[in-house]
Amino acid sequence: MRRRTLLGAGVASAAWPLSACRNEATPTPARWVGHTPERGHRLRAPLPSLATAAPPQRVGALVLGGGIAGLSALRALKAAGVADASLLELEDSVGGNSRGHLMKGQPCPLGAHYLPVPGPAAREVSEWLHEIGLMRFDALRGTSLPDERHLAHAPQERLWKDGAWQEGLLPRAHERSATQAQYQRFARAVQAASRLGFALPTHRAPFGAEHAALDAQTFAHWLQAQGLDDADLLAYLDYACRDDYGAGLATVSAWAGLQYFASRHGFHAPGDQGDGGDGEAPRSEGVFTWPQGNAWLVERLARPLQAQVHTGRTVLRVEEGKHAVDVWAWSEARRQVEHWQAPQVVLALPLFVAARVLATPPAALPAALQSARYAPWLVSHLHLREPLIDRPGLLPAWDNVAYAPAGSTHALGYVDTQHQSLRPDRGQHTGPGVISAYHALPESERAALLSQPAEHWAQRVLADLSLMHADIAGKVSAMELCRHGHAMRIPTPGTRSHPALAALRQQRGRIRFAHSELAGYSVFEEAFTLGLAAGAGAKPTP
Repeated sequence: MRRRTLLGAGVASAAWPLSACRNEATPTPARWVGHTPERGHRLRAPLPSLATAAPPQRVGALVLGGGIAGLSALRALKAAGVADASLLELEDSVGGNSRGHLMKGQPCPLGAHYLPVPGPAAREVSEWLHEIGLMRFDALRGTSLPDERHLAHAPQERLWKDGAWQEGLLPRAHERSATQAQYQRFARAVQAASRLGFALPTHRAPFGAEHAALDAQTFAHWLQAQGLDDADLLAYLDYACRDDYGAGLATVSAWAGLQYFASRHGFHAPGDQGDGGDGEAPRSEGVFTWPQGNAWLVERLARPLQAQVHTGRTVLRVEEGKHAVDVWAWSEARRQVEHWQAPQVVLALPLFVAARVLATPPAALPAALQSARYAPWLVSHLHLREPLIDRPGLLPAWDNVAYAPAGSTHALGYVDTQHQSLRPDRGQHTGPGVISAYHALPESERAALLSQPAEHWAQRVLADLSLMHADIAGKVSAMELCRHGHAMRIPTPGTRSHPALAALRQQRGRIRFAHSELAGYSVFEEAFTLGLAAGAGAKPTP
């Protein structure tokens, strides 16, 4: 899941009562969609009797979990000739954090909403994108090119700061200002760190003593040691971390903070050679996106596998025997326990779930969970009954962000799901339309995310978005919200270098592990590659 933005804590708290009062008389209809927490929480209660299950359904291989890693593993098993491989998924649709949704007939993302054009290290992802037509090899240029119809349309990003919209997400700085000098210093620091080796997926880069030293400290501590303390730079880096990792620079490791830039396109201070005009990246860098977000990719990944996918199954227990693995799952439709049996199983589940269902977990599994922290997320869809009044500066963009200092815990801005349409007036808020707002919540709010009603969170979303659009509360006809209690593992200090995660990646035998969490953080490229490797029965190649 990837989002970018920050909202000011002080300003948001001041706006909250105003928005709440404005909507008290005519509350906006709101409801939960997407995830069904009670299914996963079935593991907390006494399990139903496994003895009531019918004789086992025997298959050639079984994948547990239908996120990107699970689908990729199933695809690899099918390619290897295991025709009767099957996949069990908790929800009623596959995709995990990349699933999509329809609101009043309009597609929108339930989680991840874009995929960067893959770099050279993500060769498995690149090969698949060529296969489905998103990329093609240009023989004349000797390089692969993305299908530009699926790249984010311009303007891509804008930042609300100082009463106006500006292009890009890096706050503007005067050419000779202290802020510009710090941008340039950070660019040089990223360039120096890049020489150590960073890649996406991360296992394709070396990991030595210098990487481990970065992984042992927070990003905030490393920045302080570098003398990087400009408020605008820290605000930008904080939201970049919350975008990819669900937590800010005071929580994630310095390795993770540098991985964000060094494994992709680096960091380019405004005005530097190669900068596209608004800082951070050369303008040639592109991202794929669609109204439904990465659900577009899920549809193409899952379509050839439909006959082998069984949704609405809550895995209850996994027992490895001498000749096979036994799996018991609760069928939500049949309201009964099912028994499955396969010679090999791929566990494409979050590790804390795998620890609950495995009868005999490997020693590395509880060790990997000792310091694990997970980021809760809220994704909210707002249906607009009429256009929003736009404010000075850049025209409406795909990604719309409000500035706030580092440490903010408020909303993550919104994407305009209609911006990618080919209509002549796209992106002009000529509604009715749907915008999707993102919140990376503090871990302390996980319980409230489960217990508080959708209306409570809807009011909070409206209050935060009113910083950018003061008229939004009166123009929303309905809201549909999706909660992710454990959306992603946070790469806190020590996570990337944790030996237990490496041990689980290399696990052999009848049960293999495949989940983006094994990389220490959650992005599409990691999940796809780890799933493919587990499904093929071999460790990722260097």
